[in-house]
Amino acid sequence: MPSRKIAPLAGLALGLLLDPAFAEDNRLELEAISVTTDAYESAAGPVKGYRATRSASATKTDTALRDIPQSISVIPATVLKDLGSTNVERALEFAGGVSKQNNFGGLTLYEYSVRGFTTSEFYQDGFSANRGYPSTPDTANIERIEVLKGPAASLYGRGDPGGTVNIVTKKPQPEAFTTLQTSAGSWDRYRTALDVNTPLDSQANVLSRVNLAVEDNHSFRDHVGSKRVFVAPSFSWQLDPDTTLLVESEFVRHSSTFDRGIVDAPGVSRRTFLGEPNDGNIDNHNNRLQATLEHHLNDAWKLRLASHYKQGSLWGDASENRALNADGHTLNRRYRERSMRWHDSITQLELRGLFDIGSWQHELLVGTEYEDYRKNERVTAVAGSYPIDLYNPVYGQPKPNGARSGTDFFEQTRSHALNLQDQIVFTDRLRGMIGARVEHFEQTVDDFTRNAPTSRQTHDALTQRAGLLYQLTPEIGVFANASTSFKPNSGLDATGKTFKPEEGVGYEVGVKSELFDDRLSATLAAFHIEKENVLALDPATNTNRAMGKARSQGFDLQLTGQVTDAVRVIGAFAYIDAEVTKGDNTIPAGSRILGVAKRSGSLLGVYEFQEGALRGSDLGAAFTYVGDRSGEAGGSFELPAYHTVDLLAHYKATQNVTVGLNLNNLFDEKYYERSYSSYWVSPGEPRNLTVSLTLDL
Repeated sequence: MPSRKIAPLAGLALGLLLDPAFAEDNRLELEAISVTTDAYESAAGPVKGYRATRSASATKTDTALRDIPQSISVIPATVLKDLGSTNVERALEFAGGVSKQNNFGGLTLYEYSVRGFTTSEFYQDGFSANRGYPSTPDTANIERIEVLKGPAASLYGRGDPGGTVNIVTKKPQPEAFTTLQTSAGSWDRYRTALDVNTPLDSQANVLSRVNLAVEDNHSFRDHVGSKRVFVAPSFSWQLDPDTTLLVESEFVRHSSTFDRGIVDAPGVSRRTFLGEPNDGNIDNHNNRLQATLEHHLNDAWKLRLASHYKQGSLWGDASENRALNADGHTLNRRYRERSMRWHDSITQLELRGLFDIGSWQHELLVGTEYEDYRKNERVTAVAGSYPIDLYNPVYGQPKPNGARSGTDFFEQTRSHALNLQDQIVFTDRLRGMIGARVEHFEQTVDDFTRNAPTSRQTHDALTQRAGLLYQLTPEIGVFANASTSFKPNSGLDATGKTFKPEEGVGYEVGVKSELFDDRLSATLAAFHIEKENVLALDPATNTNRAMGKARSQGFDLQLTGQVTDAVRVIGAFAYIDAEVTKGDNTIPAGSRILGVAKRSGSLLGVYEFQEGALRGSDLGAAFTYVGDRSGEAGGSFELPAYHTVDLLAHYKATQNVTVGLNLNNLFDEKYYERSYSSYWVSPGEPRNLTVSLTLDL
């Protein structure tokens, strides 16, 4: 079992906890772990510039990033604003070691890789947000995007060992403001977003905030487009000096073309759409309601009760790419009808507290979580010849009318968990963290396609985490950690049976530094991660199967900050060696893991004028590099390396009016950003332009 491999480091951390003599020579009177930082930033609040100093994603407590013995990349909303982007994946390019994977025909943030391992999980304010097929998160309500590197199952529960993405949403603020932004871009892309924050009483005890966005987007891809309406009301209420209630909600209505991209064939235009325009769009509706009640029992202890409910549905029909025919210019297609519904309810209860044992300071988190997730999924494929010519596509063919086959099942997952975490200050230089989570998981699947008996699986999992951070100097700290992961595999194999859960273990060592009088933060970390019972698509049956074991190792670098008052930067670089270590004939040992580049990097720099007529205006550029990647699991098909350059400028016409210009892919690089097979290849955007107008009302 991979979880047993953590024992040595966990034992070391436990030994430190039980042996006060270790710190005898370095005792000091220390402040509490959760200290007050600059007034403008908290773990859930906005970030000034690009450099965040605090996070709750790694510990579920408001903790300074420099004190956490683990790599965390924080991408503030400012980065997306400067880039003129509304795409979460664009922000993740600056996290280091995050790769684009299957995006489910452009409908969702379906899968991505962190440090070589693909996941379909992401979180929103600490709650799982990617159960089912939710629409892509909307940046109108995003304050920051945080990537916790390495396994985090001891804190979040079932997940993947490469890393965890947690999106922190915008919260009501005590000051009134209204911001309106509208933009227009190449290929008739239009978006308008409104952010209205209003205190509802004179003491600012009751606050409200509403974020809205409306999009109507076409694409460089022929016949491809999308529409979206997004509304996110929230309010907070200071019930008394010790008690706060926060209620947040989101409503999304998204409709878009299902687009599997192009195929690997010479001379195919990146504009060519290989589906059918008259199929119509796939509709995706999502609703979320979340409430959090926090109560301070005293100065040291706090209770948190939070409940999260999410409901969604996706439906529509689409003609999808299949294998290329022997003639080299016609492509087989498959017509599929989809109908999916899901809902997910999660409740968390946590007790957090500060206390001392001797000279050591502790911040303890004890939490319980219950989740009930249910999904109905029906996908029907209609047999029949349905080819299209790659170089001269003719649309409007009659739909196939052959035999109907597919999947129709109901899945329910319930889990109960108890987790404990202790952050410890041993001395002014040495800090530690230990954590564990016990989770009971039950899954039932009713397969209506086969009329099979209900399939059941039950698992109990113990996941652990331990880490140490030693501050060599006030500017440089070194850290090490080890942690395990556990994730049930959903769905059924070709024989209708459930899969064994995935298990993983990760190790990390690194250096954190604060440079230029704490203006610039840098983290350099080396890692080694192993995972077993990994699922992969079997081309022979078009169903998932467990492919055995995989390993990823390498290092990544993250750099963020304010070099001078005028220059802000954020950048990352990653080297990842990820491969299958135990496979089979279809995906043999030694195969590269799909979509993971060995080398990738990004850098965004912005110069802001400090005086004169251009004060508050800025100029900047972004560079992104992605190395060659495996384009098909177990196959020889690869995506070539690419790099892009983007330019940006914002002119602050008045105190309340800003005009923006973003020129993306300056050199019109032809590249492919992801693939799932040689016949599902997504080309990247050609050179394009976006203009924006921002009004602070």
